[in-house]
Amino acid sequence: MSRHKIQTITRRRMLTVAAVGVPALAAPTVLRASADGPASDAETRRNISSFAVHDWRDHFDALGVGIILSDTNRRILQHWTADGEMRLYPTSVPATDELTRRGYTEVVEKRENPGWAPTPSMRERNPEWPAYVPGGDPTNPLGTRALYLSWQYYRIHGTQDTRKIGRRSSNGCIGLFNEQIEEVYDRTPLGTQVRLI
Repeated sequence: MSRHKIQTITRRRMLTVAAVGVPALAAPTVLRASADGPASDAETRRNISSFAVHDWRDHFDALGVGIILSDTNRRILQHWTADGEMRLYPTSVPATDELTRRGYTEVVEKRENPGWAPTPSMRERNPEWPAYVPGGDPTNPLGTRALYLSWQYYRIHGTQDTRKIGRRSSNGCIGLFNEQIEEVYDRTPLGTQVRLI
């Protein structure tokens, strides 16, 4: 058991937020509302789908310029700025365990409207895919922003296909709604620490 308090957000609270609008999910008030106190026994019994919010201190020694923690099992990304403000975002995650990389990395580059080229292994699996899709093209799978990690070919990026969010659907990257990656992009300096679990 962690020495830090773990906040649990129930599926009902998540769906309530989603009904109001997806951008509201990232609002810090969502976390304050979820931390009002423990759920009642009745609520806990009815709700079999919930997830715990991680504490950055369980994974890193210091905040540094910021931290991104992506939980590939829970399909959620937590982002802390250097001053400790945390926001939460739903994600798409790799479609299979073979495509999933876990561990520590960092943001080494940022691009607005990035161009996209499939990796060599993607081209093997899907030879019909184009060799390159320019940034801004509605078929570009990187969406409107991309954070490039120190691992070759791995990104945290937007997506034009919003059906992918909340699913195991990517070829290895972590995907967010375009509006939300734009927010993360603006709040993330180079050197931000990243962990995929």
